[in-house]
Amino acid sequence: QVQLVESGGGLVQAGGSLRLSCAASGRTFGNYGMGWFRQAPGKEREFVAAISRSGAIYYAESVKGRFAMSRDNAKSTVSLQMNSLKPEDTAVYYCGARLWVTPTRVGDPEYWGKGTQVTVSS
Repeated sequence: QVQLVESGGGLVQAGGSLRLSCAASGRTFGNYGMGWFRQAPGKEREFVAAISRSGAIYYAESVKGRFAMSRDNAKSTVSLQMNSLKPEDTAVYYCGARLWVTPTRVGDPEYWGKGTQVTVSS
C-alpha cells in the first residue's frame, strides 16, 4: 500500500512558476514509476509527466519545455517544477504511482493522491 500526498498548489499569474511535490509512504518507493496528471473543470483527467524507476522522464506535448519532473528516492518524493504557466494549466494536479511501471496513461496508476489545485490567472 502506498499513500501519496501532494502539496505546492496555489494561485499564480500567467507566466509565473509553481513547484508541486508529492510525498509517498512506504519503504519501496524506488520500485514505483511515478506520474503527474491533471484534471480541469469539465474535462477528463490527462497525463502531464512521468518518471521511471531509473529516472527516464516523459512529458505531455502541452508542457514540454515548461515543466520539469524529478524524483528523490531517499526522500520518497517527486516534484514538478512548472514554469511559464498559462491559464490553460489551471487544474487539480494528481500524483500517481504504479509498481514497476512508468504511468503515462490515466489508467496506469495503482495509487493516487487527493490532488492539489493550481489556478493560473490571465
